[in-house]
Amino acid sequence: MRVAIVNDSPTAIALLREVITAEEGFSEAWAAVDGAEAVQKCRDDLPDIILMDLVMPVLGGVEAIRQIMRETPCPILVVTGTVEGNVSAVFEAMGAGAVDAVATPAFGSSDGRRSLVEKIRAVVSIAAPSSIERRGRPARRNEKGADACVLIGASAGGPAALMTILQQLPATLRAAVVIVQHIDVRFDCELASWLDARSQLPVRLAEDGEEPAQGEVVIAKGGCHLTFNHRRLRYTSVPDISYQPSVDVLFESAIAHGPARLMGVILTGMGRDGARGLMCLRTSGHLTVAQDEATAAIYGMPRAAAESGAAREILPLDRIASRIEAWSNLPIP
Repeated sequence: MRVAIVNDSPTAIALLREVITAEEGFSEAWAAVDGAEAVQKCRDDLPDIILMDLVMPVLGGVEAIRQIMRETPCPILVVTGTVEGNVSAVFEAMGAGAVDAVATPAFGSSDGRRSLVEKIRAVVSIAAPSSIERRGRPARRNEKGADACVLIGASAGGPAALMTILQQLPATLRAAVVIVQHIDVRFDCELASWLDARSQLPVRLAEDGEEPAQGEVVIAKGGCHLTFNHRRLRYTSVPDISYQPSVDVLFESAIAHGPARLMGVILTGMGRDGARGLMCLRTSGHLTVAQDEATAAIYGMPRAAAESGAAREILPLDRIASRIEAWSNLPIP
């Protein structure tokens, strides 16, 4: 696996280089000291993954990610000094196309180094075509779960796409919304809060055992799968696949155990997660939608859904919310 390093700190570059060279199967592709240099090097020599810092001279990490994803798409892991203290920039980077984020490990920290290596492997596995295989606002406690549910799957670029959709959905939406966004467990609460502040609908993390309620948005926690079981949401680690939560796992469980009316939506992201589940939804008679190439930060997951025929409709991002609203207003058969 060829790993590129983008960081303006010689100390950080040396540390990351040491981690990469010590790991079997890893090698350094190149190093860049700012985003502009990274963009050019990607044009000349595309690596398997980029470790991207956020704050750099000449061109910062977020804009570099945006340009790389537009010109030479590549899996990108944000590696920066402080993640928790820079949540807004991390989500901006993920909106631009980064898959995940991790703190730069400290010298002598074996746990930090192991966490970085695990993140690198996980990010690359998401981008691989065969990566997925089958194997806060207080909540309104509605007594009755929703009869209609919108299922949304997203990965790289997803936070910004989700924000665009949720900002346009009305507070009176006649459906529940359940989201799987590939995200680290340390950032799932921040993502829910970030979206909640920008949505007319309440947004929070899904709770084990609850029934999704009309007019509410729930997001899967990181690090485990979210599934339906007798119309209730359940967390599980089965199947044991490369990335949790999985869009496919949620979609497929909803067909057997979810509400009567379902709508599946695949947004920007690398890899193929969600394409199989979306096909299952379509063949079961449910509406399926994929984001179009022109508006997707990363046209991987939507491409897989479109090319396989799983998506009945291909829509630009700014039309997906109105399609959800129109679908939710249809009478229940």
